[in-house]
Amino acid sequence: MPNQQKKVIFCMAGVLSFVCALGLVTALGIPLWIKATFLCKTGALLVNASGQELDKFMGEMQYGLFHGEGVRQCGLGARPFRFSQRSNKENYGLEDDQKRGEEAIFPDLLQVIPVSIHVNVILFSIILVILTMVGTAFFMYNAFGKPFETLHGPLGLYLLSFISGSCGCLVMILFASEVKIHHLSEKIANYKEGTYAYKTQSEKYTTSFWVVFICFFVHFLNGLLIRLTGFQFPFAKSKDTETTNVAADLMY
Repeated sequence: MPNQQKKVIFCMAGVLSFVCALGLVTALGIPLWIKATFLCKTGALLVNASGQELDKFMGEMQYGLFHGEGVRQCGLGARPFRFSQRSNKENYGLEDDQKRGEEAIFPDLLQVIPVSIHVNVILFSIILVILTMVGTAFFMYNAFGKPFETLHGPLGLYLLSFISGSCGCLVMILFASEVKIHHLSEKIANYKEGTYAYKTQSEKYTTSFWVVFICFFVHFLNGLLIRLTGFQFPFAKSKDTETTNVAADLMY
């Protein structure tokens, strides 16, 4: 492939990686990973609610890795709540002054959430951002510089794309397990609710989660773009070399 086309492809891959890195940084900081609805079972059972009457007992929340917000309803009106990493003494934006600071925050929620999984989600997300930025630099260096045939060259690009894609996959799997297997939304909704019991009705992944998925797909696409420039996959190259060596041995 002509050098000009290689530059265009590497630049395209670099731009995609840079956009992914910016998207990931934004996704980590906003509470748009999960949107869930939950039913106040206690209130619904007390009045034997059914059909449209259940709407008065349906609450909703949305949250991310660090903070979130929602509304609880048990037939007596909406009760907004927020949770974040700030202190209980701060104003959480509740309309009633008596409700300020009563809601739990992630340091308090450590008692009910799977801490190890949550920490790993954050850790792999940070690693993904760093590797994506490094990948951007490597792609641009291969487009305009004279890379070595080692980590600065195609081998390094393949390696970064593979590790970054793996980190993105791990982030999605771990977060999905935290939400679905460990019932994270239900635990948040029921935290410090001694009188009422809530049951999750629906959960859907929102913007931030799909940004991670898109970045995972982009790293896979970058691997194909590297191959498109004419550089063999590392394992395929080693097999070809091994075949050549075996043929040479047979000749002698």
